[in-house]
Amino acid sequence: MKVTVVGAGNVGATCADVLAYREIANEVILLDIKEGVAEGKALDIWQKAPINLYDTRTIGSTNDYSKTAGSDVVVITSGLPRKPGMTRDDLIETNAGIVKSVTENVIQYSPDAIIIIVSNPLDVMTYQAHLTSNAPRTRVMGMAGILDTARYRAFLAEALNVSPKDIQAVLMGGHGDTMVPLPRYTTVGGIPVTELIDADQLDAIIQRTKTGGGELVKLMGTSAWYAPGSAAAQMVEAIVRDQKRVFPVCVKLEGEYGINDCYLGAPVILGKGGIEKIIELQLNEQEMADLKVSEGHVKEVMTVLDKLS
Repeated sequence: MKVTVVGAGNVGATCADVLAYREIANEVILLDIKEGVAEGKALDIWQKAPINLYDTRTIGSTNDYSKTAGSDVVVITSGLPRKPGMTRDDLIETNAGIVKSVTENVIQYSPDAIIIIVSNPLDVMTYQAHLTSNAPRTRVMGMAGILDTARYRAFLAEALNVSPKDIQAVLMGGHGDTMVPLPRYTTVGGIPVTELIDADQLDAIIQRTKTGGGELVKLMGTSAWYAPGSAAAQMVEAIVRDQKRVFPVCVKLEGEYGINDCYLGAPVILGKGGIEKIIELQLNEQEMADLKVSEGHVKEVMTVLDKLS
């Protein structure tokens, strides 16, 4: 199996490193526009193989997409990272052009690849990749829900003093302040989280989750990378190994949840075919209302993209 990661910045390099370390693919191509960066990071990851005992071959390339030919999965992380004071939406014009160009090159050499978008603003960049590739919605998706639920689960684990391994959660909607964490579908070792934490504390954790990316930008001056890179790698693993994992991912909704032509996070089954099924939860009135608010925000930004093209 062959996986390409486009963008050798912090997120892309982390993703490539996790893919190699976990031996998720036989070959990982790391590509970047900046001379020597992808080659250097790929070589560094390869030189770590004798220490951490893995066989995955990592190869770097400066803007030579021919080396990506025949990729089964392509992860696109390219684009400007957020800086303090910037919203994800501020990045739209610049990153849309980058994602469009990258997608065109990717499909030229790997027309049947499954594409995972990590670039921000995530939901609308997934829309851009879908428009450019003209691939079915099952093969173009965005990584957001795994990262957002990971933050939610990590905060809960800390508050409850339990292992994050035992926390399961579902989160829907856009990747940003209008995301919709679902406490009703959150459990700790099978126990509903509402039986273990008071409502005010849970609400505070939900609010922190919604602004989790911004919290890290303020602390570091740039976007996060360990968790986003690992989240993207987990999606690749589910596809490459046909694991049939249930994950929240950004997908084009076509009637599910009463929503059409909008790219939103929803729980899906991921396997070798990409998105093999979109799971429709029985949302209550408040949950549906929150999802509609998220839909409205994402569609506003989709309209901005439409006007740029």
